Amino acid sequence: MLIHHGIDQLPTIKNAVVTSGTFDGVHLGHRHILKRLQQIAKQSKGESVVITFWPHPRLVLFPESGDNLKLLNTFEEKAKLLEEVGIDHLVRIPFTKEFSRLTSVEFINQVLIDKLNTKKLVIGYDHKFGRNREGSFEHLKANAQDYGFEVEEIPRQDIENVGVSSTLIRKTLSEGKVEESNKYLSHPYTISGQVIKGKQLGRTLGFPTANISINNPYKLIPSNGVYAVRAELNSISIEGMLNIGVRPTVDGKLRSIEVHLFDFDKEIYGKTLTLNLIKRVREEIKFKNTDELKNQLMKDEKLVIEILNH
Repeated sequence: MLIHHGIDQLPTIKNAVVTSGTFDGVHLGHRHILKRLQQIAKQSKGESVVITFWPHPRLVLFPESGDNLKLLNTFEEKAKLLEEVGIDHLVRIPFTKEFSRLTSVEFINQVLIDKLNTKKLVIGYDHKFGRNREGSFEHLKANAQDYGFEVEEIPRQDIENVGVSSTLIRKTLSEGKVEESNKYLSHPYTISGQVIKGKQLGRTLGFPTANISINNPYKLIPSNGVYAVRAELNSISIEGMLNIGVRPTVDGKLRSIEVHLFDFDKEIYGKTLTLNLIKRVREEIKFKNTDELKNQLMKDEKLVIEILNH
């Protein structure tokens, strides 16, 4: 997949079959649209193109609500998922206040026609675009001949039959229901970040951990608790158990993300670690003392190994 940052240097794309949207999570509903996109591209001997906007439009249009916005994907995670799906081109359009003022007709002419030479546009039902979300399927359909490209809307029933939305997935993750979220996503929910030095309290308990720093403030972190995970480090898969929380037993105050990797003792400070969350084992608990905590961690480890080997 080729990633294009902006629209000024786009190459000639053969018979471009295009869709656009935020595609946060690249979940089952999105994949229904993407599958149709690829089918049409194959039939027309063309190339599939996904237009996405970054930063998320809401952060630009409603900056005061930014603290409440949590995203399922960073741009890099989204790009990786779209590549795995098999998309040919990902066009990342910087979303600015100036860009948000484009009318739907200006967007069609300046982006879809002038820059992409779109042959067919595929959109989900009730898709709106352009300033004040004025653009619609009805307008596109009525003017398709003038614009010089075909348009296809994925029926409402097709999307609703999937029964999933980014909002629903965010809710399940905030409740720690990772298995349910993964079903909607059709892949494990991931957290990626740089390994940093922590207080090394885990070492004293016999459970050394890698502390993960997330540099994207809008990335959604699931609810506190212990999780079974599969970590990725330089294409190597490592099983482990993850703790998200404030570590109340040792009077922790700040929320942290730390993972104990099984049968692994290499120095990885500064490395990027990706965690694939499989299942939440339990909520975060405050124990009477560290001995009680250690005993529970031993039980957790046994259960996590059973889950990952199932």
